[in-house]
Amino acid sequence: MAVRRASAVWEGSLREGKGTMALGSGAFEGAYSFGTRFEEAPGTNPEELIGAAHAGCFSMAFSLELGRAGFTPEYVRTTADVHIEKQENGFKITRSVLTMTAKVPGLDEETFQAKAAAAKKGCPVSQALAGVEIELKATLVS
Repeated sequence: MAVRRASAVWEGSLREGKGTMALGSGAFEGAYSFGTRFEEAPGTNPEELIGAAHAGCFSMAFSLELGRAGFTPEYVRTTADVHIEKQENGFKITRSVLTMTAKVPGLDEETFQAKAAAAKKGCPVSQALAGVEIELKATLVS
């Protein structure tokens, strides 16, 4: 099976340091810091990349579930809001909220919600985040 690689370099202390993260494919490289992760400084952070992975994985898994039922979506649009919170022992990713809208000709609401729930469960990134609460808000567009 495929193996995907990403890398990170960090220089300096936690608060004053800085780093870069890069995808092995070369499709993305971005700067990150304490400020981009725990404050609102410009740049990226690990949680944002996890969110992108989760949204992309879920969208593909939902398309797979639809295809198995004989439906093809016109589009699937997903965002993932990944929450990181301070805990007693440090910071923890506590939940990922998937918000999806899709236009699927001929699909009823009940089947739509069932396929969305199956995709949430079957998405490999959701499975990797098994220790995190995953919430799904799915809207069928007519």
